[in-house]
Parts: sequence; structure tokens; C-alpha cells
Amino acid sequence: MENTQTTDRTETHDTISSEKVDGTAVYGRDGDQIGSVHHLMIGKRDGQVRHAVVSYGGFLGMGEDYFPLPWSELTYDERRGGYIVDRDIAQLKDGPRYQRDREPSWDRSYDDQLTSYYGVRLM
Repeated sequence: MENTQTTDRTETHDTISSEKVDGTAVYGRDGDQIGSVHHLMIGKRDGQVRHAVVSYGGFLGMGEDYFPLPWSELTYDERRGGYIVDRDIAQLKDGPRYQRDREPSWDRSYDDQLTSYYGVRLM
């Protein structure tokens, strides 16, 4: 007898594949869509997601700004099927960001700049 039930191996109740996170909408506290998750930065040694890099603006990848947010800043909203950030776009624009051809050094100093701006600590 063949099992006709399929299992979605990219998402469970407690985990999700990074493939499904990339492109997920990100909304500000006002409910407006800010952008979408472009990629995640993951600690090589501890495996913890450190930052979600959110893309904003631009067209077909041109002129986009990227906002690295500490992962703890994002909360998944099942109703929206996206992440909520308790910030607005003005706060993001005043914080650390970069353009595609100017990616920062992802070193301790940059981590400190991010965590200082958002008032959080990395795990």
C-alpha cells in the first residue's frame, strides 16, 4: 500500500528551512510591508541565526538597501505569513544598512554596531 500523504520537509512546527525564510515579507509596527528577508547570517560555530538581512526598495535587485537586523528583532506572524519588526522604516534607514556592492565586513565590530543600535545582545 502506497502512502499518499506527503510531508513538507522544509517546515515543521518548530523549524523552517532557510530556503523558505529567504523572500519572506517583513512588516513594520504600522503593518506596512518594509521589505523581505534577503538572507540570514548564521554563526559558523554555534549554528545560531545572528541576523536577518532585509532588502528594501529598488527594482529587480537594483538600488536595494539591505538592513541587517538582529534575529531577535523579528517575530513570525502566522496570519500574515511574514515577520513583524517593532520598528518603522525611518528607524531602519537611520540604522546600519548597506547597498549590494558595499557589503560590510561581518566582524565583531560590525556586530557591536548592530547590537548597539538595536539595543540587543547576540546569543
